Amino acid sequence: MSLMTEQSHTNQPEQREEIVRVSNVAKAFGNHTVLEDINFTMKAGEVVAIIGPSGSGKSTLLRCLNQLEPPTNGSISIAGITLDAGKQATKKQLTDLRRAAGMVFQSFNLFPHLSVLTNVSLPQQRVLGRSKAEADKRSLALLERVGLLNKADQYPVRCSGGQQQRIAIARALALDPKIMLFDEPTSALDPELGLEVLAVMKELAEGGMTMIVVTHEMHFAETVSDRVIIMADGRILEEGPSASIMRNPQSERAQRFLQAVKNR
Repeated sequence: MSLMTEQSHTNQPEQREEIVRVSNVAKAFGNHTVLEDINFTMKAGEVVAIIGPSGSGKSTLLRCLNQLEPPTNGSISIAGITLDAGKQATKKQLTDLRRAAGMVFQSFNLFPHLSVLTNVSLPQQRVLGRSKAEADKRSLALLERVGLLNKADQYPVRCSGGQQQRIAIARALALDPKIMLFDEPTSALDPELGLEVLAVMKELAEGGMTMIVVTHEMHFAETVSDRVIIMADGRILEEGPSASIMRNPQSERAQRFLQAVKNR
């Protein structure tokens, strides 16, 4: 079954509504500045890959987007919800934001004592107020889409790492987000299991899901995403169309990073 959404990946970006705006965002932990002057926008249906060396602030940026780490400076707007640094977000704003922005982490964060089906259904009941029957129906459809319908009654421990990450993706999709945020979703997996997860993500992208993907998977960044952002030392070095950025980076720091990755 195809992971299609109402948006089409063939639409021209300029015809789509803006869904993300990040303005002058900075993040510091004490005296240590992790992000500095981050600015970018995204249209609905776009897929943006964020790459760069370890410690460049990629994961912190993603955590700032859904306010797991509130920024020290700047503003973030996602799906019409705007939060400014220094202003306490309301509980409703945070709930609305996290409904709009589904998040998939490096670790799967599944409840080990609950079945796969319940792991996907419970957030729908708690966050969206769906009945158990409604939630289970949606969960089973999504588990089928990620190729795991036969695991619905199993516990996560009986599933491989790749299967657990696909369950986590189904759980995030079950809340009908406007955008999906992926924080290195394959980094904890061996290459073969990682491919299962990347295949699901590729199908999501082809179906028009808006996605920001922090990743070390350079082939995915070049061939699946529409745009690539290269970060280093807490700043955006370059951003632009994926193939041109990956094949012809302009800054010396970006060239050095990509050369190191290709020579690994």
